[in-house]
Amino acid sequence: MGPDDIPLFAMLKSRLGYLSQRQKVIAQNVANADTPDYQPRDLKAYSFQASLASQAAGQAYRGGPVGPSAVQGVSMMATSAAHLAPSRPAGIWRAPEAADSETTLDGNAVTLEDQMLKMTDARMNYDAAVSFYQKSMAMLKTSTRRPGG
Repeated sequence: MGPDDIPLFAMLKSRLGYLSQRQKVIAQNVANADTPDYQPRDLKAYSFQASLASQAAGQAYRGGPVGPSAVQGVSMMATSAAHLAPSRPAGIWRAPEAADSETTLDGNAVTLEDQMLKMTDARMNYDAAVSFYQKSMAMLKTSTRRPGG
C-alpha cells in the first residue's frame, strides 16, 4: 500500500497536478501578451466534489461537470440531531469571476496584472498543498514508529 492508495494523498496529488498545469497556462498567457488577437486561457476551477467523485471512480481529476449528481455513493452524514443540514447548494458561496476587461487595438486581451494575480493565487495554493502533503507524510511516519523509539 503506497501513499496514492490513501484518498487524501491521491486528492492532494491531483490538486498539485491541476495547480502545476494552471501555472503553465498562465505562463503561456504572459508569454503571448504581445501577440495580436490572443485571448487569455485558464483552466476550469478545481472542484473538491469533482475530485471526490473521480476518487470514488478511481481516476485523477481532469475537470468537468460539477454538481450533486457528480458525486455518487458519497453523501454527508449527520451523526447528531444537533447538526445543521446544508441549506444552499455548494456553488452559491463563490463569487463569479469577471472576464479580463482590457483589449488592445491589435485584439490582444491579456492583462498582465490579472495574470500575475492568478499566478500568485496558484502559487500560494500550490505551496499550501505541498505543505499539507509534507505534514501528512510526517504524521504517517510518526504513526509507524515503534513506541519509545
